[in-house]
Amino acid sequence: MGTFYTCCKVENHVDRSKSVRMPKLIVDTGSEHTWIPATALERIGVKREKKDVRFVMANGEVITRSIGFAILRVGGSFTIDEVVFAEPGDLLLLGARTLEGLNLTVDAARKRLVAAGPAPAA
Repeated sequence: MGTFYTCCKVENHVDRSKSVRMPKLIVDTGSEHTWIPATALERIGVKREKKDVRFVMANGEVITRSIGFAILRVGGSFTIDEVVFAEPGDLLLLGARTLEGLNLTVDAARKRLVAAGPAPAA
């Protein structure tokens, strides 16, 4: 598929007037979670709700990070999701759960996000 980037606005879910724009997140359908710099999340008042969550990196290394809740906006779509407090050296990612919440999918040929269409229902 190849790598491509998107921009994303991250908002405090309690006080939406507090936000930060992330100009360059890697779109990564292989990552469950979205990774945002801890400093950016702290600046807008996102709280660490889950601490010492374990993650297995692509190289097999196990690390721990905190998770909080935020509203994420890409284009005209938005969702609330868990976000990982990324530390220096971590990749900044827009993960699969957020993409699903945004109802967006990857157009691999054009390397961009597109509307996923109607959500399946039971």
